[in-house]
Amino acid sequence: MKLIIIRHGDPDYSIDSLTPTGKEEAELLSRRLSALDITAFYTSPLGRARRTAEPTLKKMGREAEILDWLKEFPARIVRPGESEADIAWDWLPEVWTKTPEFYDKDKWVEVPCFAVADMKAQYKRVTDGLDELLAKHGYERDGRYYRAARPNHDTVVLFCHFGLECVLLSHIMGVSPMVLWHSTCAAPSSVTTLYTEERREGVAYFRIAGFGDVSHLIAAGREPSFAARFCEVFTDDTRHD
Repeated sequence: MKLIIIRHGDPDYSIDSLTPTGKEEAELLSRRLSALDITAFYTSPLGRARRTAEPTLKKMGREAEILDWLKEFPARIVRPGESEADIAWDWLPEVWTKTPEFYDKDKWVEVPCFAVADMKAQYKRVTDGLDELLAKHGYERDGRYYRAARPNHDTVVLFCHFGLECVLLSHIMGVSPMVLWHSTCAAPSSVTTLYTEERREGVAYFRIAGFGDVSHLIAAGREPSFAARFCEVFTDDTRHD
């Protein structure tokens, strides 16, 4: 099967929707997706993800199932030396890289500020949701891979969020999401594609064929939105914090 994970278009967080640019991105994305043979659509309940899905669903005369666990990863933490709770990712590299546990697929949730926030339970809620969905489509979690109970060529599309996407990928890949949160960047409306590989009968593993692809924007002469990125060089006149 193929699993396609899509980050929402350029967001207007103040109204949980899309900016005019984000709406254009969603339209260009719909032209790409509507050419595919898609088995099922699932979307986050948040407005920016649902608005991103709308043009595709309308073109194809389809509906998406809304899944609460696909909303942006809700865990909020109080970082060391700070007093206000904030998102679990977006740490300065000179801070988070000093903690070896953040690189460990099991120990990252034991870092004190994460343990206090019950990060382990929140992470499990999302990954359980993913495994339940994949089992519905024929692939059952078995340790660190999937059992192909009903192998198929279905294509399943998820409309969600960058932080949440990294959680999904970390579970599939068996790595700490801290590494993905800070070492990858999926631009608005970008497409990440995974497919199953069954080298032995019944044993399936997901491989990433493309991460954060924005070719639908490039083909239309559109620059990807800068959301989620920071300046490439400190002297650049782009976002720092």
